[in-house]
This record gives sequence, structure tokens and C-alpha cells, in this order.
Amino acid sequence: MKTPVLAQKSIIEVFLKPISLLVLLLSLFFANAAHAQQTILTGTVTDGTTKETLPYVSYVIVGTTLGGKTDADGKFNISLKGEGNVLKFSYVGYKAQTKTIKPGTNQVINVQLMPDAMLMNEVVISGGKKPKYRNKENPAVELIRKVIANKAKNKMENYNFVEYQKYELMKFSLSNLSDKFKSKKIFRNYQFLFQEQDSTKIGGKNFLPVFQEEKLSDVYFKKNPEKTKTVLIADKRVNFDESFVDNKGLTAYFDRMYQDINIYDNNISVVSNQLLSPISDSAPTFYKFFITDTIKNHNPQLIELAFTPRNKADLLFEGKLYVTLDGNYAIQNAYLTVNKDINLNFVRALEVKLDFEKNPDQRYHLSKSNLIVDFGLSKKSGGGFTGERTVAFKDFKINVPRPDTVYKAAGQPVVLADASKKSEEFWTNNRPEPLSTAGVKVYGNIDSLQTIPSFKRTMDIVTLFFAGYKDFGPFEMGPVNTFYSFNGVEGFRLRLGGRTTPALSKRYYFETYAAYGFKDEKWKYFLSGTYSLNNKSIYSFPQNYIRASFQRDTKIPGQELQFVQEDNFLLSFKRGENNMMLYNDFYRLDYVHEFENHFSYTLGLRKWKQSPAGSLYFNNLNSDGLISRTDQINTTEISVGLRYAPNEKFYQSKIYRTPFVGPNPVFNFRYTGGFKGVLGGEYNYHNFMGSIDKRVYLSQLGYTDVTLEGAYIIGKVPFPLLAIHRANQTYAYQLNSYNLMNFLEFVSDHYASVNLDHNFNGFFFNKIPLLKKLKLREVMSFKVLYGGLRDENNPDKNPEAMQFVRNADGQSITNSLNKEPYMEGSVGVGNIFKVLRVDAVKRFNYLDNPDVSSWGIRARVKFDF
Repeated sequence: MKTPVLAQKSIIEVFLKPISLLVLLLSLFFANAAHAQQTILTGTVTDGTTKETLPYVSYVIVGTTLGGKTDADGKFNISLKGEGNVLKFSYVGYKAQTKTIKPGTNQVINVQLMPDAMLMNEVVISGGKKPKYRNKENPAVELIRKVIANKAKNKMENYNFVEYQKYELMKFSLSNLSDKFKSKKIFRNYQFLFQEQDSTKIGGKNFLPVFQEEKLSDVYFKKNPEKTKTVLIADKRVNFDESFVDNKGLTAYFDRMYQDINIYDNNISVVSNQLLSPISDSAPTFYKFFITDTIKNHNPQLIELAFTPRNKADLLFEGKLYVTLDGNYAIQNAYLTVNKDINLNFVRALEVKLDFEKNPDQRYHLSKSNLIVDFGLSKKSGGGFTGERTVAFKDFKINVPRPDTVYKAAGQPVVLADASKKSEEFWTNNRPEPLSTAGVKVYGNIDSLQTIPSFKRTMDIVTLFFAGYKDFGPFEMGPVNTFYSFNGVEGFRLRLGGRTTPALSKRYYFETYAAYGFKDEKWKYFLSGTYSLNNKSIYSFPQNYIRASFQRDTKIPGQELQFVQEDNFLLSFKRGENNMMLYNDFYRLDYVHEFENHFSYTLGLRKWKQSPAGSLYFNNLNSDGLISRTDQINTTEISVGLRYAPNEKFYQSKIYRTPFVGPNPVFNFRYTGGFKGVLGGEYNYHNFMGSIDKRVYLSQLGYTDVTLEGAYIIGKVPFPLLAIHRANQTYAYQLNSYNLMNFLEFVSDHYASVNLDHNFNGFFFNKIPLLKKLKLREVMSFKVLYGGLRDENNPDKNPEAMQFVRNADGQSITNSLNKEPYMEGSVGVGNIFKVLRVDAVKRFNYLDNPDVSSWGIRARVKFDF
């Protein structure tokens, strides 16, 4: 059982991602045309003697600052708009070469650079077959093994104490915008937003900033016991209208996409994926290394070490490392990028630059990092969006002991009360580098943008389309995906509802809906009133509210009522018979309290009346052995829920809270007690349930999502109050349900389950010619459920227990799991068209139960990078 704010999402969850709520939507909504009057230059640079391609050759348009470097295959691509007519190529150990450009044309310029004998001690010309790359007796591999062997002493964690001040700048922009795009009528009043940069930089020439944030923090690290405390001194960011965008969630989303880069970690998180570090323990297995230069005029001397992935589609970097020759074998500088064929969605370009400075003990610490990622629907020209994160460190101190009080409350950032109120003078004095004129204007430009009526109308449409609500100020109507649905009991169902917003009150919130089924001719409705105890929106973190509600509606047995989202239109399509439902009356009183450390608890009081609907019935055997029918079950419950999700980040949309899955486990515990004779309750019982969710990263083999769950129910109860295991009769693949189990097929009063879902990130498909170009990803899952019924709750052993449901042929539809565990597994292909996963699901046992399938095909829409 999950708490409502963390409810399992439907197959349209892709539309609830924060990036779709802001930037991605704008990018797609205003599809960008290609640049006009451009000069596009492409080509390959090779060694004029050996004919081998040359990686990372510098090129520049003579007389300008425009230029770049070739990729690992020696290829380059540059777009110009009349700037210069000579292209110059230069590379260490080779003679520079120039090429003439014909403006306004598309040209292929292949360049052969000749070795410069004046710069080389020896030139060896060899013919014949190119030698195969080997790790054995390769000086570049020997060097990288020394770097790996010295990683431990070069890590920051090697010091007993470390402290520093950290400055972060995050920028996000619509990029590569054409002049035609800028001149669209809708942007007539927005010209002040557009900015320009060098066309060779990632993101192209024209861009439109939509988000910017600066942070200044003091960081304290202690090795034993290991603790890290961050004190946020100042925070300045673009703030959007909260009715459209969750500003804190947007920051958390960008922080996840652009995490800190630690070259000494085995895996580096970039755009929600983990890429193997070029100095990881297993790097020589997956990378090729080449010594490309020795820099003797640097103290200490540096070796320039180029690296490239053995398989260009794998989640690996390529680039250059600069290694010190002073015995530390530390990284002095690093340049990381990715191959154009990498199995990353929508990433057109990625660039990481790392600079290190020397400590008093002659070792090095990271002094500055810069990460730029350019996204787009296509690798080719056209509009997209670019994110850039710069982190600078200063006042770096090592082994300076601090009192234990300094590390108190470590793990969660401590935010100073005036962090968001710092003056511009403060920022001017504390930025390591001044912002550009354009960067300074971003904050004011976005504020101005939100006052323009046409922008407000656009965001209104965005919110309606993606979040499902139409805002009317103090009241918003929705969600629209529940306005129409259908099922076997109600038939065609219409629903209309909405809720109040903080524009009416920040303390009081009301929500309601009314629905009507045209087959059962019954009205359903919901009404709730919520009081915020911390004077904040009840949808923002940390929540602290009390809610009273009444709900009369239908429910599929065993399908947790996701507060008011059960009647999603896309979930109406189901396989098999779906006419066993419940009519429910819920009277509820709930208290929710979240803490900044992501521990939360809930207290609840619920009076619940459930009546069978459709072909569902409640039958008992009387003392004469005759069947008597029960019209309803009445219970009165109290509940206590505990949840702990250390370091959890999430985005709060209009409907769901969407957590960003990370390496930390999430713990849930819930106790529900039923009390006979209290407010009409008919049963005494105690239900204890716990679960642990964790993602396990396996480097190049992808990751596994693991869920462990168990429950124990004490008491004699009818089957609707037992654990009705989560079945799925839709055609969508659901991660937390049993996809070939029928509704109400299995019940237990004690159970334990393991759910494994593994994504290989294309590890095998990337090795198959032609197939790897599709960038598909292998997925597989396995689910096992152990459970059972004590005799007192099993009607086959105890005639006094409520009878299980049977079909027209007298076969039991509902069963216990006493014989053996239920098992199912799947293998599938993900990333089809970048958004679709298709699984072939196999059910391994209980195949003699009525109306079951041993296998099936299920699909799931999921947006991934």
C-alpha cells in the first residue's frame, strides 16, 4: 500500500515530467525551422602519412573566435553565417593547414595533416595492415592503471577534514533558434528575451534563456565518522508562477540532470544516466587509451591522454585527460564528451571540463567544473534546449578540525533564513566570475515575460494539456483525463470536478467531484476540506495538514484507491471480464506531517462501508449449511503510516509527486487496525505492512529496481479485508502489479514478495551491427509472491469464513497461495521510438485457475534519456 502522493502513475506518466511542463513543451510547441543562408562545413581530419583519423584537432575560422575540435573519429561539423572565408587546422606535432571556404554553401572539407619533423624526434612510417589495439604492453594503458592505482589518495575523501565554499550557476535555454523562429508573430513582444553567442558553441548561435539559478554554499566534510554538511548561504533563481511550475521541483530536476562531476568515482551521473568514468577500476576493459602529447613547460609535467569507447554506442565518455608526472598520477585537467552514436536519447552534444588546483600537500582538488548538454529531437540542425552548470570552489582547506557541532544535522542542506534575500551587491562581490550582461538580465526578463498576457494564455494551455487542470484563479477544474471513462459496472461514466487553489486561501483547501454511471444509473461524489498547519500549499514539501473527506464511488477490489484518480480514461481498456467491483462509502480524517529530512508520518481514522457490485457477491454459510448473502461490510479503522526516503528529490505536479529515483532506499511501514463495535465496525483485525524500494546500479550492465514487501494480518476477517494482491488486467505493463494475474484472483493474510526490474541500457544490443543504430534497450523482470491463509480465514478449511467468489461454472475465482509462490517474468525491448517499452510476459504457475493466460504482450510509455 502506497501513500497517495507517491501513487503508482498510469501509462501517461511521461506527460507529468517537469521538463515537459516547461521547456520541452515550448520547444515542441514552437517547432523550429532550419537556419537560412548558412555555410555548413563537414569533413574528416587524417594523418597525411598513415591515413589514420586524428581526434581532437583544433580548427578556427581565421580572424574570428569561432572554432572547435574534431571528435574521436576526426570528424567535424560547423555552421556559419558569413563569418570569414578561411578555416585553419592545427594539431600538436603536425603542420598547420588552411582551407578556403565558399560562403553560403554546404562543403565537405577533408584534411590531411603532415607530421612536422621539427617537432618530432623520430618519424616511423609503416605500411600494411593497421595494428590491432591491445592493452598488453600499451604505455597508455600502463599509465591509466597507475592513475587508477593512485585514485584513493587523490580523492577528497582521503583527507580527515575538508571545507570549501561552493558556487553553482545553472542555466537552461531554448537553443539553436533560427531567425525565422525569432520572427514568429507570437514572439513579437518577446524580442528582449533572445540572446546570441558564438555559433560553434554548444547550443548554436541564438538562444532564449528560460531558467537560471545561482547558489553559494559552505561545505564541511569529516572522514570519521563520514559526514558532509552543506550550509546554503545564498540562493538566487528565476521564479515562475507556482500555479504553472513547481520552482523547487524544477531546481531538483535540473540538479539531478546536472549532478556534480567527480572524475574519481567509478560511475558519473549525467542526464539521469550513469556513465563509466575513464579512470574507473574497469576502464581499460571498456575504453581505448592513447598518449597524444607531453606538456613539458608545465610544473609538474603532464601527459595528455586521449581515450575513446571501444563500443561507440555504450554509455561511455570520450575525450582527454591530463595526468601529472609527479608521482601522484593525479588528474590536472579533463575534457569529457560523448560519441555521436552513444545510446542516449535527445542528447545532441555533451561537454565536461574539469580544472584542478594543487593543495599544500602537493595533491590536487577540483577547482572548477563546467557541464553543458544540448538536447533536441534530432541530432541535426533545429531548435532544442541547452543546459549548462558551472561549479567553482574556493577557500579550500584540508585537515582543519572543527567542533562536532559544525557537523550537526549533516546530510540535509541547512538553508539560512535570508538565503533568498541577498542583494545584487552581495552577488557581485561573491561570484567567482561576473555574469555576462545577458546573464544579469535573465532574472528580470523572465519576470517581465510572465506579465505578458499571451504568455499567460500559453501556459494556461500547457497546464491544461499536461497537468489536466484549467485554472480560474481561486478554483481550478480537472483533471481532464477523468471526465470520461467506462467499466463493466457503470458503463459510460462522466465526471466533473475541481479544487481550490492558494489564490483563495493558503490555509483552507476544498476538493470535489460528481460522477454518473449510465449503466448502473448511480451518482458518485467526493468532497474534502483540508487545513494547512504550516500556512503552505498542501501540495508543496514539506506537507503538514489535516483533511476530512467523504467519498462514494466504485473501486476494483485490491486496487488501491489513488485518492481520486481511479477513473483515468486510459485505464478503462482492460482484458477479460471486469465486472467485479465495490461500491464504497469512505468517511476519512487524515493527518499528514513531513519533515525536511524526508521522514514523514500519517495518522488516519476511516469508516468504510463496502457493498458488492456487478458479479461480485458476499456469501456466508449459516449453521444449516445454507448460503446467506451479505449486502455490505462495515469497518472502522485507525492507521499509522511511516515513510523515510533519505535525500529524496522529486517534482510536485498538479496531480502527482514524481520522485527522481536514486541510489538511496525508500522505507515504508503501515499499520491498520480495525475495531468492532466502534462507529458500526464489525471486525477486529491488525494489518502490518512494510516495503523497501531501492535502485541498484551495475555500471555498464545497467540498473535493477528492487522492491521487497511483506504483510501480516492478525484477526478473522472476510476476504475483502485480506491482502488482495495487485493484479493488472489492462494492456499496459505495470511495474508494481502482477501483469498476468486477474483481479481478485489471490488473497492472503500473510505474504512476502520480491520484485526485480532490470534495464541493461542497451549493453547487448549495442554490440549488434545495424540493431545498435536503433538504440534499443533490453529489459527484463521477475516477480515472486509467497503468501498464504490461516485456516480461520480460508473458507475451504473454515465454513464460517466468507466464501470465495465463483464463476458460473462453480469454479473458484479467488484463491489462496498456500500451495506454492506465484511467479511471473518478462523480457522486453525498451526505448522503442525513444518512448515505448514492450514486454513479453510469462506466467509460470497457477495456470489451471479459470480465465488465466500463460503469457501476454504488454506495453508501457516511458520517457527516458
